[in-house]
Amino acid sequence: MDMRDRRVRRTQHSLAKALIALTLEKGYDAVTIREITERADIGYATFFRHYRDKDGLLKDVLDVVLTEFIDLLRNPDATTTGPLLFRYVEQNHEVVRVLLNSNHLRQQLISTATQSTIQEYNKYPQSKIPVEIAAHHVVAASISLIDWWLEHQMPYPAEQMGIIYEELIVNATNGIMFQQPE
Repeated sequence: MDMRDRRVRRTQHSLAKALIALTLEKGYDAVTIREITERADIGYATFFRHYRDKDGLLKDVLDVVLTEFIDLLRNPDATTTGPLLFRYVEQNHEVVRVLLNSNHLRQQLISTATQSTIQEYNKYPQSKIPVEIAAHHVVAASISLIDWWLEHQMPYPAEQMGIIYEELIVNATNGIMFQQPE
């Protein structure tokens, strides 16, 4: 059973890598299942044992990335969030580029992370800013900074970007808007 699980994970990982590489080369809509299986060196029929279509494969890949991304954004320790977030982006830049280059997926990320932020943090009672606006701002600004870093071929190290993220986004907003979770 364990050997079969490893084979399944290896096959799914190969298909995911192939999809990401092809999407970066030619755009998601232009990629075919045949190309994915050829790039992954997996049989065409094998693809359909794991996924119904390429959207199912993409959803699988992005579900993992979205969950990891949101978990990093929700990290209550502001001193480690930035460096962890940017190291993650650096290590997974191909998938993050695919995620951010799709308007639909970007909006899904913003919506999910905003809702998570609203649920996770308490608003300062004296704040004049509605919590949903502040949460959206933090998430959208974070994504925008990541997007800038990737678009400019990561000119600064992840550690430095983490500090920039903390100063520009986390400290500025938390200081006037959010209390740390209890």
